[in-house]
Amino acid sequence: MTQAFLSIRKLRKAFGAFTAVHDVTLDIPKGEFLTFLGPSGSGKSTTLYAIAGFQDPTSGDVLLQDKSLLSVPSHKRNIGMVFQRYTLFPHLSVAENVAFPLRVRRRPEAEVKRKVADMLSLVRLENFAERLPAALSGGQQQRVALARALAYDPPILLMDEPLSALDKKLREEIQAEIRRIHRETGVTILYVTHDQEEALHLSDRIALFRDGRIEQIGTGEDLYLRPATDFVAGFIGNSNFLATEHLETIDGAATVRLADGSLVSGINANGSFQRGQKTRLMIRPEAFRLDQSPNGAELAVEIVDVAFYGERRRIVARTSAGQEIDIRPTSSAAATHEASPGRRQVFFDPGGAFLFPA
Repeated sequence: MTQAFLSIRKLRKAFGAFTAVHDVTLDIPKGEFLTFLGPSGSGKSTTLYAIAGFQDPTSGDVLLQDKSLLSVPSHKRNIGMVFQRYTLFPHLSVAENVAFPLRVRRRPEAEVKRKVADMLSLVRLENFAERLPAALSGGQQQRVALARALAYDPPILLMDEPLSALDKKLREEIQAEIRRIHRETGVTILYVTHDQEEALHLSDRIALFRDGRIEQIGTGEDLYLRPATDFVAGFIGNSNFLATEHLETIDGAATVRLADGSLVSGINANGSFQRGQKTRLMIRPEAFRLDQSPNGAELAVEIVDVAFYGERRRIVARTSAGQEIDIRPTSSAAATHEASPGRRQVFFDPGGAFLFPA
């Protein structure tokens, strides 16, 4: 097992009677890109601020290379920080903004000039050194903030919702830049977001927060393909949950009865279930097919709407129980087979579906 570079030990943060973070424990190896993902109020930013030293935890510890940081003031922890708002000095040029943390640390002028040039090259803003922040786009300002945070070679870079103020196309461009910079620098990054696509795109691992606790931690594939709970299944990616009745489970493969009375076997059972127990069957929209496949299960639906989304079509269908579900086959598949409104059968692989308690 990789040795922990940064360790969080039973971290708890309470604000009066409200506990924002409940005994969070994490080990983060050097060079990892770890994202704290979760809805608003789930404790992800509070955990990040405790690591940065902006908030004192109620209990627990934060250790960097086995040394506690709790007694170290935030400005002496040598941790880089990038916020949602760029927090650039408006009266300083791009170069002077990047130089600021180096000058505060009284680095030699030759080193300051070299590092500023290196950082501006890293974020591809060499030709903007003399501009003021007001003359830059939002994406360029965020790249300056990133360069400033990396200028003094911090061992850890913390990023709190840094792209949420940008539009979708620009956000995707800066995501690609962050991935490239992480590859080139090898800095350990802890990144906070509520955007699941952003987390899946950027991260080595994702810690999904819920109500101040980590619901599941793993790679994006772990959380998407092997969700531990229905909350994970619902938060990571789009999911359909069908009401079912559990009949039996043999060697981890469950058989359930759907609302229309049909049976489906071979489903991944998350946990143990009693015969007759009310359950929920989770099926990803892209798991549905319009044509029959070997060992596929079928579901009777009425297609009520079809929309074109580039490489996929989004089909809204209604089950016999009156529940609307989301179906997203590839555009070619949807074009080859009739996807017009009306009643029909759709198909899915039971091995790619998951069963959870109701």
